[in-house]
Amino acid sequence: MNLPTAILTIRWMTWDTFRQARASGILWLMLGVSLLCTVFCLSATVHGDQPLQHPGELTEFLPRNDPSARNTAKLTKQGVDVVQGELRLAFGAVRLPQGRDAEDSVRFLQLILAGGVADALGLLLCLIWTAGFLPTFLEPAAAGVLLSKPLPRWWLLAGKYVGVLAFVGFQGIIFVGGTWAALGITTGMWIPEYLLCIPLLLVHFAVMYSVSVLLAVCTRNTVACVFGSILFWLLCWGLNYGRHMLVTLPSLSPEAAAFPPAFQGLVDMLYWILPKPADFSIILQNALHASDHFGTLPVFSKVQEMGAFYPELSVLSSLGFAVILIATAARQLVTTDY
Repeated sequence: MNLPTAILTIRWMTWDTFRQARASGILWLMLGVSLLCTVFCLSATVHGDQPLQHPGELTEFLPRNDPSARNTAKLTKQGVDVVQGELRLAFGAVRLPQGRDAEDSVRFLQLILAGGVADALGLLLCLIWTAGFLPTFLEPAAAGVLLSKPLPRWWLLAGKYVGVLAFVGFQGIIFVGGTWAALGITTGMWIPEYLLCIPLLLVHFAVMYSVSVLLAVCTRNTVACVFGSILFWLLCWGLNYGRHMLVTLPSLSPEAAAFPPAFQGLVDMLYWILPKPADFSIILQNALHASDHFGTLPVFSKVQEMGAFYPELSVLSSLGFAVILIATAARQLVTTDY
């Protein structure tokens, strides 16, 4: 098949994916979630902002609700900056004493949206909501398959996979771009690092969705795709955490008994073969400076301090796993009788 035909196939499959999403209501559901989060960000404002660092010097600060911060005049004479502002949410209905300057307050909200709403909950919801796309498409009576019989089946599968990624990427742009613009408009803080969430979350989804693709080709069952992909994500996350724990255990707990070398080697081998969802979260947290606002798991902090965390290799090996699964699914589809 020549390149123009391949491009046309992928384009048609992308359109068909958006058509499925619109017909099933998933498109409007995901847009609704993005709209709610965007409106929430539009309701956030920072009042009485006071910089916590003067040019050329480092200063300490105390939150306004600290009991020792009541005598602000005395603390000011001592060179301590006392934060007087507040972070307002829900158009002023919720008011929180501001224990940081405006930029850090915005970063805090972005971290909640990216790390909590999009990375953890959002990824799982995307796997659930998109699980039915391929089983429906691969039904023998489906019009899309029947009309496209002259084309190689593996191209159809690749086109559908790219179409789902395009749909999720579109939703990611709406969610991240909308919340980023809303916070920028209301607070005046345009933090570009937040936009890194779009490619990071899309790559994370692309890796985990490959499992759903293989299950769809083998079973053509939406329920199997949903539970299979989520259980596999949990398995990989646990193995990912377990590997880092084994690496850091001697330094975190010197008195702990050492595991047999063969067991450690097996865990390390599986770690490099399988996807690494916990590593994707670490990369995202580092991009958003999460350690400035939240305490991270000691294992994750220690593995980075020891130099045993390799973000580039983690991403590349996870993508390699996805390529192998997509190729396996394509081969299975080619040999399936319709």
